Amino acid sequence: MKMHRLVAAAVPVALFSLLLAGCKAGEVSSEAKPTVVSVRVAEVSGGVEEGVPLRFSGIVQAAQRATLTFQVSGTLRERSVELGERVNAGDVLARVYNPALEPATDSARARLQELVTQYEQAAREWERSSRLHERGVVSEQALEQLAARRDSLKASVATAEASLAEAMQLLDESTLKAPFAGRIEALLVEKDEFVAAGQPVMRLSSPSGREVEVRVPAYLLDHVSLGQTLPVWAVHDRNLPAVTGSVVEIAQGSAIRGELHPVLVSLPEASLEPGQPVEIGITPTSVPAMTVPLLAVLRDPEGTSVFRVRDDRADRVPVQVQRIVGEQVAVRSEALTPGDQVVYAGMTRLADGDTVEIRR
Repeated sequence: MKMHRLVAAAVPVALFSLLLAGCKAGEVSSEAKPTVVSVRVAEVSGGVEEGVPLRFSGIVQAAQRATLTFQVSGTLRERSVELGERVNAGDVLARVYNPALEPATDSARARLQELVTQYEQAAREWERSSRLHERGVVSEQALEQLAARRDSLKASVATAEASLAEAMQLLDESTLKAPFAGRIEALLVEKDEFVAAGQPVMRLSSPSGREVEVRVPAYLLDHVSLGQTLPVWAVHDRNLPAVTGSVVEIAQGSAIRGELHPVLVSLPEASLEPGQPVEIGITPTSVPAMTVPLLAVLRDPEGTSVFRVRDDRADRVPVQVQRIVGEQVAVRSEALTPGDQVVYAGMTRLADGDTVEIRR
């Protein structure tokens, strides 16, 4: 009997203990707080996508320059300038000797004088015969023959005048003159050397005006326009600030595959010296975009995304990466707007929908 009483008394005690334990467990579960993840955030910036300039190399050169040549061949007998010397327009720079030029001029002049004399004589004969023809002494046929000879000599005189002008021009071409004021930047032929017609003899450049020619792919021609300003960096010292150049000439695109097309950029006065290597930056046309920190972008098999924070809640938002610009990334997303906050630190413990605490 005692045993039965002990068992009966123990059962209510066990049930009461289980019930008490269940109540305490329910109280703990109802009072448990959700996990809060500490993160750092940055604002989404909106505006224009900053494209990285594509740099193209070129050499600074004078805007007005010329490679001077003789139009006749011969021996360089005289050179009156030295390298680096400044000259004025019309100054004699060099002379070439060709033994056939002066005799050809003298011969053309003598031939012209001979034909002029014959023409004047034929004109006088026609006038006399014309008066005799009025009296009936000279026939019509004879008068016509004299007129034909006179007209033929007149045409010959014109031909001789042209020949003399050509000979004198060739003789003048044996003297090389400066077409504009400038500085001699190269001497390509030494004295007493033979010079062929059209062979470069020296180079002349004007001290005023600087320009750079670069060659770019055809697709970039649509991203430059006349008058557009472009940055120009000096290669010898990259710490110097960029000089602002202006586009003055743009080549026409061609159908030749892989061909590069010249773009001419004018530089400010007294900015860079001729011969300096430079780089010109050309940036494709900018398009509207939003930028976020590079660390805020996540990549997984489904694509790229960021965690956007609103009301202390982190939501995963898909984005399309357009371009990396320094420490920022230009992105596109219909769910993001400029001013939104995205997580860039503390994402390793973060899941979609988690409650977050923003650290400053």
